[in-house]
Amino acid sequence: MKAAISRISQIRIFRYAVIGGISTLIHLGVATAFIYYLSPSVFLSNVTGFLIAYLFSYTMQSLHVFGHAISWRKALRYFITQFGSLLVSIALTHLFSFNSYIKTFLVVLFMPMVTYTVHKFWTFK
Repeated sequence: MKAAISRISQIRIFRYAVIGGISTLIHLGVATAFIYYLSPSVFLSNVTGFLIAYLFSYTMQSLHVFGHAISWRKALRYFITQFGSLLVSIALTHLFSFNSYIKTFLVVLFMPMVTYTVHKFWTFK
């Protein structure tokens, strides 16, 4: 069992997914705390949550998934990719008339694969 877990943790996309999941939890936690303790503004809470999660995600993905040193250029590319993914997700949810849960599921399923590919071939090239 220990060997299987070790082998799985060596797979880059697995590490990417775990860090992405943790980053999502950070975003949710920060946004929730912001709303509860500082301001009821959903916009400000999500911007704050996104930025803190972005810092964590960029650092961890750089070092532990793609094996690159931290740099301003890659940080900007990472931000562009993540922000672009957010905009595409919003656009896709408004383009189709599926059930909201189905749209959310499709975004959660496919956008990480798209961002991983962009990061692999552009951000961390």
